[in-house]
Amino acid sequence: MTARAILALAALLAAVPAARAADTAEASVRVVSMNLCADELVLRLADRDQVLAVTFLARDPRGSTVAEKAVGIPVTRGLIEEVVALRPDLVIAGAFTTRATVGMLKRVGAPVLELGVPTDLDGVRAQIRQVAEALGHPERGEAMVADLDARLGAITPAPRPLRALVMRPNAFTVAPGGLGDALIRAAGLVNVAAEIGRDRFGQVPLEAAALANADLIVVDEGAPGLPSLADTLLHHPVFRALAAKGRTVAIPNRFWTCPGPQVAEVVARLAAAANARAPRP
Repeated sequence: MTARAILALAALLAAVPAARAADTAEASVRVVSMNLCADELVLRLADRDQVLAVTFLARDPRGSTVAEKAVGIPVTRGLIEEVVALRPDLVIAGAFTTRATVGMLKRVGAPVLELGVPTDLDGVRAQIRQVAEALGHPERGEAMVADLDARLGAITPAPRPLRALVMRPNAFTVAPGGLGDALIRAAGLVNVAAEIGRDRFGQVPLEAAALANADLIVVDEGAPGLPSLADTLLHHPVFRALAAKGRTVAIPNRFWTCPGPQVAEVVARLAAAANARAPRP
């Protein structure tokens, strides 16, 4: 983009907050979300007329927990031209997505809130409050946190620390130290990925998964009628045998993807599977 175009963008974006302030000191913050995880919090916490746009991913029920809420909301693919045309008061982005657009927005002085990646439940609570505050609805953030805590408090953790191995599509697992690991531990389980020496997201070879002898294998709850090559390993006879012994539990990946109230569902399903699991002979 040329220097002249950058200056034009800067002038346009700088004029938006001033014009809004001139209208009313209490005007609602109008927001564009540029990240699926931001979409999920924005659509839960903002008034509908505050949301100028979310990402196209928000409408896809395979990966989004707010697909119904996103119906009728304009979507973008994270292009700078799309964002500027909407003249938002605030842009909420993720730490690792649409980096070129985020960089350009910062360069021209646009108001950008970048969300980090929480690694535990306290981080989830903090991010909910952060977004709610930015949207002008801190009380909604507190209510969401209270609901999350109530749901977590109603869960009965596993009576003994069963060992769980997450096998996502393409055999990716949950790394120790991340939010997924924290959810496993909140259910009273032990993350097998930590035992086999992984310290980041990585693929688990079939042999390692079999030798780990986990009490529970956590797999993705795929959409019916939509087979995928990414799930081929999960149809191997070894995994079929584990499933036959009641040692697999299916949880949709969309519940793990982003920090938000839906993480309580992950903990609840893990704990329920562990509580139902008969002791191994």
